[in-house]
Amino acid sequence: MYGDLKYPSDFTHFDYVNPDAPKGGIFKRASIGSFDSLNPYIVKGTPATGISMIYDTLLKQSNDEPFSNYGLIAEKINVADDYSSVSFLINKKARFHDGHPITANDVKFTFNLLIEKGAPLYKSYYSSVKKVVVDNPQQVTFFFNEKGNRELPLIIGQLAILPEHYWTDKDFTKSSLDIPLGSGAYQVGSFEAGKRITYQRVKDYWAKDLPVNKGIDNFDSLIFDYYRDDGVAFEAFKSGAFDYRLESSSKRWATGYQGGNFASGNILVETIPDRTPQGMQGFWFNIRKDKFKDVNVRKAIGLLFDFEWSNKTLFYGAYTRTNSFFAGSELATGINISEPEKKILSPYKSSLPNDVFSPIKLSQTNADGNVRPQMREAVKLLAKAGYQLKDSKMQDQDGHQLSFEFLLYSKSFERIVQPFRRNLQRIGINTSIRLVDISQFINRLNNFDFDIVSLPKGQSISPGNEQIAYWGCDSSMQIGTSNWTGLCNPAIDKLAKQINIASTREELVNTVKALDRVLLTEHIVIPQWYLPAYRIAYWNKFSHPKTAPIYDLGVSTWWSKSAAENNGDAN
Repeated sequence: MYGDLKYPSDFTHFDYVNPDAPKGGIFKRASIGSFDSLNPYIVKGTPATGISMIYDTLLKQSNDEPFSNYGLIAEKINVADDYSSVSFLINKKARFHDGHPITANDVKFTFNLLIEKGAPLYKSYYSSVKKVVVDNPQQVTFFFNEKGNRELPLIIGQLAILPEHYWTDKDFTKSSLDIPLGSGAYQVGSFEAGKRITYQRVKDYWAKDLPVNKGIDNFDSLIFDYYRDDGVAFEAFKSGAFDYRLESSSKRWATGYQGGNFASGNILVETIPDRTPQGMQGFWFNIRKDKFKDVNVRKAIGLLFDFEWSNKTLFYGAYTRTNSFFAGSELATGINISEPEKKILSPYKSSLPNDVFSPIKLSQTNADGNVRPQMREAVKLLAKAGYQLKDSKMQDQDGHQLSFEFLLYSKSFERIVQPFRRNLQRIGINTSIRLVDISQFINRLNNFDFDIVSLPKGQSISPGNEQIAYWGCDSSMQIGTSNWTGLCNPAIDKLAKQINIASTREELVNTVKALDRVLLTEHIVIPQWYLPAYRIAYWNKFSHPKTAPIYDLGVSTWWSKSAAENNGDAN
């Protein structure tokens, strides 16, 4: 995106892989919830974990650069000097799993299909594309309605290409368990709806020897077994039901990975630094609802979440409070606004709250459970919004108590919400918890049927077009939107678009910081916590390269020790 590519045109493999990694073996993982669809590109249904891997993309991103893509389906790329268009020359060897060649027509078909019938994200994500032209069977050109957007050629390159000849007579909008035709390193081998899906490595995969694929996708079979509850999944992992686990619970990490197979070395445990932005994990308000439209209400509720007590009492001191939508990275704004941020925000100053230009710092407690100062401040803020504490109830001017529901899909999260609820009750706010399965949760989220949800919003090291979909007015009322809260602020729209035309990495970073600052003062989410590390455990039957990718965990580069023994040693 900026500067030079790390790898030359004649590179043979990425630095973080073992190009001689042996092929073979099985890699089993767990997934929580259920699935009822094999189409990951629409709103309807819950797609199976890993289903996107059956499709190849035009380009493939390297995981040791902020944002650089190299040829996969596309053999050559031509970007206009002013970034107003990009052309892709399709590799003549590119094939779908049925042997049908991948052509420029498939690329155009895929783009139009996703825009017209895919999830709402695609329409906003690719909104800058003016037209797509098939120059010849091997070349397609995307023309943009703006100039100077360095990201557009890259995100078009991330487009997974679907087979026109397969989808022509099928209803793409329908959630289906029909096994789709792909082109990637894996294809669906078998599945049991909602319980298990197995992917088989394609032995004659057309792109297996390309530089971007060397040393990657080494297992013959990838299996995902589904569990309703993460606690049950952990017990299954310890018994050997599956091979690898990425742990998200600090309590379980502190107390559960001990003795037995952990002590004997049969199961290995590692903490690996995570250098990517941690994003924003938090309690998200649905501000489409009248009760949350006043920012003072949202600020007041947020004050009663006692992170310090939770971290000490529930999390074994493992976490840092999230203080940014790009936490743990150079993209995060600071307490005080910087001069570059001031300059970027100055055109919007009249439409922004003064808080944007003032120090931004979350309220802190002494971790002793005493939230009286926060309670007093919350009552004052609620009074500004027209509420008063009467008869132990926080009531509006019509005598209605302020009430809302936490929508959860993980039972283990109740222990985090309950102390928060007790604090809210102390100032007369009535709350409840609704625990649903993951399919119901997604359906309610997609249809705005919630008050507050707890979710992580991930971010990349190179933010761009997705920010418009995350926060933009156009996406705020779209079914299935990634703008969960329903935020609509014209200044934020303009800032999100401004990111895309940054001419240097420094300009991009400062623009993202400015956006981050404005988002924080909207109080659309109550920030929770983050850990800049991966906590993983796996049975001692796998190897991985000595060099790890910078911006990814790199599990796709692992291989089976038994495969190595059968094929000779691999380092």
